Amino acid sequence: MAVGEYPFPEMHPVAGVKLTAVSAGIKKPGRRDVVLFELAEGSQVAGVFTLNAFCAAPVTVCKKHLAAAPIRYLVINSGNANACTGEQGINDALATCESIAQLRGLKKEQVLPFSTGVIGEPLPVQKIVAVIPEALEKVTEQGWDDAAAGIMTTDTRAKGFSKQIVWQSQTITVNGIAKGAGMIKPNMATMLGYIATNAKVAQPVLQALLREAADKSFNRITIDGDTSTNDSCILIASGQVDLPEIQTAEGELYQQLRDVIIEAHIFLAKSIVADGEGATKFVAVDVSGGGDRNECLDVGYAVAHSPLIKTALFASDPNWGRIVAAIGYAGVKDLDAAKVRVHLNDVLIVENGGRAASYTEEQGQAVMSGAEITIRIDLGRGDSHETLWTTDLSYEYVRINADYRS
Repeated sequence: MAVGEYPFPEMHPVAGVKLTAVSAGIKKPGRRDVVLFELAEGSQVAGVFTLNAFCAAPVTVCKKHLAAAPIRYLVINSGNANACTGEQGINDALATCESIAQLRGLKKEQVLPFSTGVIGEPLPVQKIVAVIPEALEKVTEQGWDDAAAGIMTTDTRAKGFSKQIVWQSQTITVNGIAKGAGMIKPNMATMLGYIATNAKVAQPVLQALLREAADKSFNRITIDGDTSTNDSCILIASGQVDLPEIQTAEGELYQQLRDVIIEAHIFLAKSIVADGEGATKFVAVDVSGGGDRNECLDVGYAVAHSPLIKTALFASDPNWGRIVAAIGYAGVKDLDAAKVRVHLNDVLIVENGGRAASYTEEQGQAVMSGAEITIRIDLGRGDSHETLWTTDLSYEYVRINADYRS
């Protein structure tokens, strides 16, 4: 089940980035479940990862490898998270990296491993290693579609973004793919995201740009309030365009590239929410008038995580009392309820500490019956503004997660 129109786009090739997906039979025979990225020599790579203390083995390995060597390959498996697997999990992730490194005459530190799927089960590393030669032979600049499908778990549709800009007669491409549908909550979300450009960008600038982009996108989505063990987002700059390297976060070229990269992250983040497990609603929680950023986020997450609000959304029930209750317990110090205004889309439902005089149940019902809804909250105490994206909570979500290991 998915909400809205997020068709998989035509993916322009990114010079210096080749990829493919092959089948190792990790969970289902014949399913493409191993994805390989091959990066041109000289590519710069940045990464941000989950803050879960039980971070998966591949996350631990990725962090070390990013700091140790220039990255040439990324290998991703779906169907098994290789999380909470102890020292053996680390060894299995390293073995996957080593299998690629040996075949290409590289150091294992030049390979980044990623996994997604069931937590707590040993990684079937031999199955993965067995298909690495096939994957190395099949990588191509046209492999984005296959890769987007290969990283999916409970996703119902592949998620992609592709856009080009022209600078001094040179075409700069930004592509991105992501997966995620459940166990979604920052930081970051149960998601894997891979965004690549052919631009030349110095690694410190690339890392700072990724952190900014992730904070505006993947760190603003929540489906069920659970933070995963495997969350990873990678930004690649292959440097294959005939333009000078971007060495500082300033200038018109940097700004244009930044805008597209942030656009890519936000589009992919929204795509994840729209494909939330069992989702029938796509919901923006827009909080303005906060005294600071944290006030807005605290209120936004209180609303977005409330099971009572999420089930009311599923029922298309304009039970606005649940919204104001969540605002009230969000922890905003000395909140003046009389100054808070709440809208459903453009329908004012709460002002002056109670139901708006102009509000009717029919207006609220009309909004809640739609598939895309914005809950707008003005706290009336400052200039800060934040937006989160979330879903409803349906019977199907329960079924999917009850049957996840079946």
